[in-house]
Amino acid sequence: MSDIPVIDLSKAPGERAAWDRPAWVVYLWAVCELLFVTNPWQISSGLRVRVLRAFGAEIGNGVVFRPRTRVKFPWKLRVGDRSWIGEGVWFHNQGDIRVGHDVVISQETFLTTGSHRHRGDMALIVRPIEIDSGAWITSRCVVTGGVRVGRSALVIPMTLVSRDVEANVVFGSDGAIGTRFEVKA
Repeated sequence: MSDIPVIDLSKAPGERAAWDRPAWVVYLWAVCELLFVTNPWQISSGLRVRVLRAFGAEIGNGVVFRPRTRVKFPWKLRVGDRSWIGEGVWFHNQGDIRVGHDVVISQETFLTTGSHRHRGDMALIVRPIEIDSGAWITSRCVVTGGVRVGRSALVIPMTLVSRDVEANVVFGSDGAIGTRFEVKA
């Protein structure tokens, strides 16, 4: 087994590989996120939205952000009108995340645009996430970079979404993958 290579993590690129703002902005955001966005005692969705917008997030009208939400870099987040972001959702957005209008992202869902090259140097790999309008990503899902969730798709609870999801389907790990459903107007 000793002939299998191991990456020397002391030589791996650091956390700042995705920083595209000065360090003081990233640190100031970290404080504001803790006080106003992630804080479970802060009950105002409107205040969360205002703080996110102040740091460059593009958030539409009527968007609801529940407590304990985390956003790595708000300037890389776009959320359309009337979308609902559930309690404990984590946007680990080292790259862009675009959420359409009337989207629901339910409790404890984790969206991550970053990963690492496993072979070689552990360099950061960043790919965007796009959630089309009308989609519902239910509770405790994981959505990885490079994925697009189609219009009015439904992702069932606790699903790993590591490939594109077609429009208007129920998608998930319980055997219902690719099941079409009708959306009544």
